[in-house]
Amino acid sequence: MQHAVGSPLPPPHQPGQGPTAGGPSAANGPGAHQGPAPMPPPPPAPGFPGAGTPTGPVPPAPPQHTPAPFVPDGTGQVPLPPGGPVAMPIPSHAATAAPDPTTTTLAVLLIGPAGAGKTSVAKYWADHRRVPTAHISLDDVREWVRSGFADPQTGWNEHSEAQYRLARRTCGFAARNFLANGISCILDDAVFPDRPVVGLGGWKRHVGPGLLPVVLLPGLDIVLERNAERRGNRRLTDEEVARIHGRMAGWYGSGLPIIDNSHLDVPGTARVLNDVLTRAIASPPNW
Repeated sequence: MQHAVGSPLPPPHQPGQGPTAGGPSAANGPGAHQGPAPMPPPPPAPGFPGAGTPTGPVPPAPPQHTPAPFVPDGTGQVPLPPGGPVAMPIPSHAATAAPDPTTTTLAVLLIGPAGAGKTSVAKYWADHRRVPTAHISLDDVREWVRSGFADPQTGWNEHSEAQYRLARRTCGFAARNFLANGISCILDDAVFPDRPVVGLGGWKRHVGPGLLPVVLLPGLDIVLERNAERRGNRRLTDEEVARIHGRMAGWYGSGLPIIDNSHLDVPGTARVLNDVLTRAIASPPNW
């Protein structure tokens, strides 16, 4: 399910706040501990006023320098773009050259039902690019919650909804952070076409309009077969898989690129994905 951005984070700590501000242990409050008297200043150096020796003119004060602009340090810290939206990728090639998705910084959203192979294809695609690329899986981020994990298979409720919403916000922030540091990213999620505002609309708000969505949609028999090989809470019932697959069919006619990987292995699907992204960079889909 897709959901809009949740409540903002609490405001940062402000000076004067906290348990000691204005309390009995405050530095200037009643009963504050009195430390030792301050040490007297050191005697002036010879040659300067007050040193007891003849002096010349007082040297001017050192010039005041404005703070240097921010420069990324060795940790790779780079500020996020103001407001967060990520623009469409601009290939570094000449205008007459075909864009190469393997060397362009991209943000890709791989959509599909459970068992479509999203995670396997996303990992392979990220592993075999010629530029730094990160894979961000929504399910992996959801499962960061250990104690108190709200498994939607046990019943959809406000807790599972909140954890999905939080995971998407976290994935969006991670993607923006990677992109701000020049690292491409590919995200995977089961986004439904009948929830456009909180589905693709939510991802666009989280990452930006430069996100390139691609749908991975093999046949139902293939999805059922692959789902049967899944383990843990990621394995769904056949009825649930069929229901999700039927809803995903709504992507046909949406204008988004769709890859039917029913008869493609993971490397072959990744090659088709590169072809699709080449066309998407040259002519971005309207979504």
